[in-house]
Amino acid sequence: MQTRASQSVVSRRLLLAGGVAVTAMGLSACSGSEAPVDEQGRVRIRFATDWRAQAEQGGFYQALASGAYERRGLNVQIIQGGPGVNVPQLLASGAVELGMGSNSFIPLNLVAEGAPVKAVAAFFQKDPQVLIAHPDPALTGIADLAGRPFLLADASITAFWVWLKARYGFTDDQVRKYNFNPAPFIADERAVQQGYLTSEPYTIEKIAGFEPRVFLLADEGYPSYATMVLSPDGFARDNAEALRGFIAASAEGWRDYMRGNPAAADAQIREANPEMTQDVLDQARARLSEYGIVDAGDAALYGLGAMTPERWQAFFDVTSQAGVYPADLRWRDAFTDAFLPGRG
Repeated sequence: MQTRASQSVVSRRLLLAGGVAVTAMGLSACSGSEAPVDEQGRVRIRFATDWRAQAEQGGFYQALASGAYERRGLNVQIIQGGPGVNVPQLLASGAVELGMGSNSFIPLNLVAEGAPVKAVAAFFQKDPQVLIAHPDPALTGIADLAGRPFLLADASITAFWVWLKARYGFTDDQVRKYNFNPAPFIADERAVQQGYLTSEPYTIEKIAGFEPRVFLLADEGYPSYATMVLSPDGFARDNAEALRGFIAASAEGWRDYMRGNPAAADAQIREANPEMTQDVLDQARARLSEYGIVDAGDAALYGLGAMTPERWQAFFDVTSQAGVYPADLRWRDAFTDAFLPGRG
């Protein structure tokens, strides 16, 4: 049985964890110009998310609902992602001004393509990618999963599996095809399944009636950021004040969504995505809070949305050493912190 919750996140990861189907030539639309303004003089910004409305985007909806964007002179429209929606392509065509990047592979893939797009903020300090196992008390960490079969989607083989092999010595003969259905995992007590912290564990618990063991890769050193804001270089150059305002308002939104009353944002999310239910939103937000997804790491030191060269280099080092990227890739072109609050 494949539930809506599991299908949504797995499909998103499958679409976005791998390569980006866009060429540098196709990004000519990103060359930049001043963004249009509305009748009240507010700068219009269309922001494309990486999937349908959900708690994993809650801070952006909170900023919209609370007026944080409007107070900074912005007229923001959130464009939902979904099946077949490719955020880099939307940026390339000029259909949106800003977009969401789901993990650190996305900006580096854009650099490899020669695309003039950068990550300008990272609102998830920890990538919510997890490994899920049956409730065996002997399992205390990812290293204890040695020798077990791993149910992985194709795109994951060239994504976080690269890090797992380098870190723990796992081998490709452990990999089994993951068809976005939890039934094979539930049936095999030794199986390990990939998942997203805020989705698959909850789905498995509801279907199977047990609470699985969940291992967050980020808590064992996986250095990827997530829920990043992507900006074409041209837009950033020509609309620097508006971009700074968008990031500052989004940081305010994420702070309020995680620490305050999320009701207004949740209402907007359910309106935009009628398939979303409040119980899914509540458990997802609880998981984000419990694991420090938004406010741990660099955010604890430098504020929400923060990124550091050290984290980016750590991610590039492990992926380039595994052959995902050439050693001479200009990885620093994947990001900039110039538009974060307190910078620039």
